[in-house]
Amino acid sequence: MKLLIIRHGDPNYEIDSLTPTGFREAELLSERISKLDVKAFYLSPLGRAQATAVPTLKKMNRTGETLNWLREFPITLSEKNGIQGNTCIWDWLPESWTADACNFDKDRWLENKVFQKANVEAKYREVCAELDALLEKHGYKREGAYYRAVKPNEDTLVFFCHFGLECVLLSHLINVSPMVLWHGTCAAPTSVTTLVTEERRKGIAYFRMGSFGDTAHLYVAGEEPSFSARFCETFDREDQRHD
Repeated sequence: MKLLIIRHGDPNYEIDSLTPTGFREAELLSERISKLDVKAFYLSPLGRAQATAVPTLKKMNRTGETLNWLREFPITLSEKNGIQGNTCIWDWLPESWTADACNFDKDRWLENKVFQKANVEAKYREVCAELDALLEKHGYKREGAYYRAVKPNEDTLVFFCHFGLECVLLSHLINVSPMVLWHGTCAAPTSVTTLVTEERRKGIAYFRMGSFGDTAHLYVAGEEPSFSARFCETFDREDQRHD
């Protein structure tokens, strides 16, 4: 089985849609995805993800299933949770989140007191359970840290969603702390992350990530990936600072 996790195009968060650049990125993405043999499309209910999927679905004369749990991971940290100011988890400053060694541990990151106050665990567990239920429907049942290939197949599933949510999915599939992914990776708008099952023993499957945040469809068209999702490379780049 192959999973394609796609981040939405360059966003206009104020109206939950795309910028003109985002719509152009979505069109270029559709040239890539529409050539694939896709078993099923799954969409976040949020407008920016829906708009990103439209050109692909239209080209393929297909429909996608909207799943509420694919919406952006809805956790905002605030002063009541024990941090200064308001921020989403993946915008937490490096000098703060790295101070707690638990954040790097796949089994202990939820012990962080900030997360406990924000009730992060309940939402994280919900998303993981929904993902497992969907994969079981497609033939792969979660068993400990891997999957039982009940009905092995080479189907391709495509998810149109969001960076924060994507990191939650990946953390569960490959068993790592999402904090490492939220803060150590960057998925540009319309980037494609690909995972393929490894089944070297009958009935036992694990998901290997073949590529993360791939924007080849943009480069082929001469389109530079938009800056959204990145922070300033150096502090003196005030034009890139947005926190």
